[in-house]
Amino acid sequence: MDTMTDYSDECPIKQVEVTVPKTDDPTVPVYTFRMWFLGITACLLLSFVNQFFWYRSEPLVIGSISAQIAVVPLGHLMARILTKRVFLQGTRFEFSLNPGPFNMKEHVMITMLANAGAGSVYATHILSAVKLYYKKSFGFLPAFIVMMTSQLLGYGWAGIFRKHLVEPAEMWWPSNLVQVSLFRALHEKETRPKGGTSRTQFFLIALVCSFAYYIFPGYIFQMLTSLSWICWLAPKSVLVQQLGSGLQGLGIGSIGLDWSTISSYLGSPLASPWFASANAAVGFFLMMYVIVPLGYWLNIYNAKNFPIYSSNLFQFDGSKYNTTAIINSNFNLDKAAYNESGPLYLSTLFAFTYGLGFATLSATLVHVLLFNGRDLWRQTKSVFKPNTKMDVHTRLMKAYKQVPMWWFLIILVINIAVILFACMHYESALQLPWWGVLLSCAIALIYTLPIGIIVATTNQQPGLNIITEYIIGYVYPGRPVANMCFKVYGYISMTQALTFISDFKLGHYMKIPPRAMFCVQ
Repeated sequence: MDTMTDYSDECPIKQVEVTVPKTDDPTVPVYTFRMWFLGITACLLLSFVNQFFWYRSEPLVIGSISAQIAVVPLGHLMARILTKRVFLQGTRFEFSLNPGPFNMKEHVMITMLANAGAGSVYATHILSAVKLYYKKSFGFLPAFIVMMTSQLLGYGWAGIFRKHLVEPAEMWWPSNLVQVSLFRALHEKETRPKGGTSRTQFFLIALVCSFAYYIFPGYIFQMLTSLSWICWLAPKSVLVQQLGSGLQGLGIGSIGLDWSTISSYLGSPLASPWFASANAAVGFFLMMYVIVPLGYWLNIYNAKNFPIYSSNLFQFDGSKYNTTAIINSNFNLDKAAYNESGPLYLSTLFAFTYGLGFATLSATLVHVLLFNGRDLWRQTKSVFKPNTKMDVHTRLMKAYKQVPMWWFLIILVINIAVILFACMHYESALQLPWWGVLLSCAIALIYTLPIGIIVATTNQQPGLNIITEYIIGYVYPGRPVANMCFKVYGYISMTQALTFISDFKLGHYMKIPPRAMFCVQ
C-alpha cells in the first residue's frame, strides 16, 4: 500500500483556485505593534456598534470587512511615522514598533481581531428579555459569566473540528474568498488594463458609490427600506396590508432598496454559491407564498385570530399575551395563573418557522451523512496518521508550528467548569442545573460538524436556537431563564465555533501561522 502523502497543486474548488494565492513568505512579520493597536481598536469599536444596532428591526451589521478596509490607510500611516528603532537589541526580547512596510499578513491578523468582536453577544438577549419582558433584574456577576463563557466555549469545539473543517480543500468557506480577494486588491500591485480598471480602482468606485447611496435609505428617504406599493392602493384594507407589506405581511410586490435590509439576517448573497441562493429562494417562495397563506386563510388552528406575521405571543382572542402575569416571585411558571390566562398562541408564520427549524436540523444530519459521511470517516482516521491527502495550501501551512489539541481542550474544560460553578452558585438566577449544562454542550458538540460542513460549502447556517429551547422546555419546564441559558450554551457555542473555524480557514488561505491565529482569537 502506498503510504506517501498525496500532494496536489490544484485545488478541486475552482473559486479557490482562481482566488487564493499559492505562495508564502514565512519571514513576513505578523506580531507587530500596528497589528495589536489597530486590531484591538477595531474589535472594541465593532463590538460596541454592532451591539448598539442589534436592537433595530432590521439590524445594521457592520462586519469585519469594514475594519479590513478602514485600517489600510492607518496601517500605511503608522508604517511611515513610527520609529524604526529596535528596542532591547541583541536580546531574545528585541522588538521594533515599525518592522517595515504594512504587510498583508498583519492586515489579516487585524481583520481576525476585528471579527472576534464583530458579532453581537447573544447572551445579552437574556438580560434584555428578563428586563423588558419579565420586568425583573439580573445580577452583574452571573450575567458577566454567562456572556464570557458563551463566547469562549465555542473555541473548544473549533479546535476539535479543525481537522475536518479547515484542512480539507472541499471545505472552502465561500465568504472567506470575498476577504481574500479584497486583501489581494489592497496589497498586490496591479497594472491597469488598457481601457479598463484595476481591482483596486473598481473597489474604490464601488466603495464610494455604496457609501454615497446609503445616505438615502439610511437617513434622507428611509421608505426605501421597504417599498410596499401594493399597500398604497388600499391603505385601509387589512387584506392588502397582509399581502403587500414588506414589514408586517407577505411582502408580495414589496421592494427593498436598503442593503442592510437585504443582508441583515442571511448575510451577503454575493458571497453564497448560486445553488445555495437558488435553494433558499425556492424554499422562501414555498413557505411565504404557498404554505403560510394556505395555513392562514384556511384558518388552521384559528390562525385568523392572529396577525399573519408576528413574533409576539397571543391569547385566543388575538390580544397580546401578558407573560409577566404567569411568572411568580421565584421567576418560575405560575401554573395557576397560566391556567387562568389560557394557552398561548403563535402567528401562522412564526409557528411554521418553528416547524421548519426542526425539519432543517434533521435534514442537515441526513444530508451530511449521505453526502459527506465517507469523507468524514476518512478525515477522522487521518487525525491519527501522519500521512494524508493535502492540497497546496495545507502543504504550505505545514511549514509552521501547529496548535496542539490540548490548548483547545484546556480552554474547553475551564469554560465548562466555570459554567458549572456559576449554575450551581447562582442557581436562583440562572436556574440551569449541572446536567443541563452538559446536555447543552453535547448538543453543540453533535451539531457543530454537520452544520459546519453546510456553512463551509453553501454559506448558509442552520440554527440550533429552536431545538435547544424545545428540549430544555420539555425536560425542565417552567423556568424561563434556564431555557434561555440552555439555548445560549447549546446554540451560540456552536455559532462561535464556526466563526472561529471560518477565521482559521481565512488564515489558512492567507498562510498565517496557526499559533498566531490562536493568539489573536
